[in-house]
Amino acid sequence: MDFLTLFLIYLCFVLTVTALLCLCSGRKEGFLARSVNRASQVLSLVIPTQLQRATHRALHRLFHTRNCLFVVLHVALQAAVFGEYTWEVFVYCWELQFHILLLLLPYLLLAGNVGCFLLCIRTNPGEITLVLFENRKKCYKSHFLVLFLVSLTGIVTKSNAASLVKVYAYDGVLFQRGLVCPTCTVEKPARSKHCSVCRTCVHRFDHHCVWVNNCIGASNAGIFLLYLLSLTATAGAIAAVTAAFLIQVLLLSNIMHGTYLDAEGQEHAVEISFVVQHLFLTFPRIVFMLGFVILLTLVLGGYCSFSLYLALTNQTTNEWCKSRRFGGSPRLPSQPHDRPLVYKNIYSKGIWRNLKEIFNPPTVLERKKK
Repeated sequence: MDFLTLFLIYLCFVLTVTALLCLCSGRKEGFLARSVNRASQVLSLVIPTQLQRATHRALHRLFHTRNCLFVVLHVALQAAVFGEYTWEVFVYCWELQFHILLLLLPYLLLAGNVGCFLLCIRTNPGEITLVLFENRKKCYKSHFLVLFLVSLTGIVTKSNAASLVKVYAYDGVLFQRGLVCPTCTVEKPARSKHCSVCRTCVHRFDHHCVWVNNCIGASNAGIFLLYLLSLTATAGAIAAVTAAFLIQVLLLSNIMHGTYLDAEGQEHAVEISFVVQHLFLTFPRIVFMLGFVILLTLVLGGYCSFSLYLALTNQTTNEWCKSRRFGGSPRLPSQPHDRPLVYKNIYSKGIWRNLKEIFNPPTVLERKKK
């Protein structure tokens, strides 16, 4: 089995696993969850108890507590890719007289991506406390200060819960009025959720991203979307420049019109599999990097499309998953028993207004003006 066949099998396997994860993630007790539970039960019979406990603690540390491991991995992967691009691809392309703007495009996209990445990380996940003043004027100013800080962080606390409850209406299906978070002991505003990793309630909760070590909520959803778009564009630009370099090498060498001798001494015309193996032996690190960034572009492109769909329809990942699992959930007490329970997205206001809300989340004062 040649190199190209092995690479295609590996690529199909990764894409299939990714597709299965996306399809099964929104189903309550679906195929994926049942398979994981059954595999865990089987492995628990053969794996020592001490090793199981150590593995459980390690997984809990990685995915259920805030840590910088994935942030470090993110930076290391970007450094490795751009190191290889700068050390080899950029130099070779410069010698082949590629346009300078084409060669600098990945660096320009990287600068924007790093900026969005830092903004996502530096969003304050801590609590906001309201300082009371005796003077009414100072207290009035402090009210605007709290609204400003809420717009920056999106954290729900006892100080701002009463204000955030008025921002979004309750749909009566996914979000019920009067529910109290048992951990934070505050009334849960519509579209909010308690994050067990950050240990706080987040306004317009989307998800907790381990790659930025922070929650994605009302304050940084727009920044996170720009971060995804710039990361996908960066990977795509590197893949395009690298592929253009390899194609230029093949055209200059005229290898596509040549022949080669196999192990039995028979002459054959050059095929695609032979060209890929030749490039892999000649530029092993460049070809490996190209395969990695192509796969990364495909995965990120799919996730970007999903994130854009959520932004255009004014949904969050949390709401999308809940709406998919809604068919198997029990009937809520507030719903009539003789009427079918149907979920409808009441937060969508049209494409342009939905996009505006992502980058400029509404506040209590804005809703009162409407």
